[in-house]
Amino acid sequence: MADVTLEDGCEVTAHVANPGSMMGMNDVGATVWIEPNDDPKRKLRYSWKLIEVDGAMVGVDTGAANKIVKEALQSSVLDFGYSDFKPEVKYGEGSRVDFLLTDKSKLDLYLEVKSVTLSRQSGLVEFPDSKTARGAKHMAELAEMVRAGHSAIVLFLVQRTDAVQVDVARDIDPNYGAAFDAACAAGVRVVCYGCTIDTKGIVLGKQLPLANAVNSV
Repeated sequence: MADVTLEDGCEVTAHVANPGSMMGMNDVGATVWIEPNDDPKRKLRYSWKLIEVDGAMVGVDTGAANKIVKEALQSSVLDFGYSDFKPEVKYGEGSRVDFLLTDKSKLDLYLEVKSVTLSRQSGLVEFPDSKTARGAKHMAELAEMVRAGHSAIVLFLVQRTDAVQVDVARDIDPNYGAAFDAACAAGVRVVCYGCTIDTKGIVLGKQLPLANAVNSV
C-alpha cells in the first residue's frame, strides 16, 4: 500500500501491485498517477499505476506486463510465428507459464514474461530488483522444457520510457543470475521490449538489446 496526496490535498491509500523492492520508485514526494475503482469487492478505492522518475514514466503494476504482452500477441504486434496461444498454462512443478504458443507445424513455445523497472544507471534497466526464488525456478523449468524438445523464451518487458538496454542484476540476486545463465546455456532464448507509456495507457514499444547477449532474439 502507498499513501498518496491528491491535487486537492486529500490523502488516500492506494494498492500497489508490485511484489518487488520497487528500488528507485519509492521516494517521498514523487509524482504518481493512481486509478480509481468502484468495485465493492476491493478494499481500496485506488491503485497506483505510474510514477515519474527523473523525467521518465515508469509503470508500477507488474501485473500489467502480461496484459500488455497478451494484447500485442492478439494484434500480432508481437509475432513469434505461432498460430495460437493460451495464457497461464500449467507446467513444471506446480508452475504456470505466462503464455504457451502452439502451431501444428512447430514445437510448442513456452513464453515467460518478466516486468522490468529497475534502473541504477542511465539508460540501463535490470531484472530483478530483489531476490526472486520464484524467478530462478521459472528459468530452471524453461530450461527443462527446452531439454524436453520444446522452445522457450523469457521476455523482459521494460515498463520505463528511458530504457536503452537490459541486463540481469546478478549482484542483487546471484542465484537468479546463475539460473538465467544456465537456462540460456540450455537453449532458452531472451527477448527484450520497451513500452510506450502515458497517462492513458501502456502498450508494447520497440525491441531493446540485452547487455552481454546470449541466445537473444
